[in-house]
Amino acid sequence: MYVVTVNFEIEPGEIDAFVARVRKQATDSVSLEPECHRFEVALSTTEPGQVLLYELYTDEEAFAVHLDSDHFKSFRSDVEGMVRSQALRFWTLAD
Repeated sequence: MYVVTVNFEIEPGEIDAFVARVRKQATDSVSLEPECHRFEVALSTTEPGQVLLYELYTDEEAFAVHLDSDHFKSFRSDVEGMVRSQALRFWTLAD
């Protein structure tokens, strides 16, 4: 399995709007993409404005399909002004 984590730093005052929109993105990804098995949204308990995504795909190609989806493109457009920075990391599950 292919794991993607994304660490977002959200602009001050935008956290509620961002979280609402990313939760919709999580639901859309799992329901519309058969090879997206998990999409979790976590909020930092110590650093306000920090949001972590944990996404699980069948493989790297499934993640590429995700990036090319209409719902992902809509999400990126909707949150563009809300995101101060983001860091992606890629993993494989240890069997």
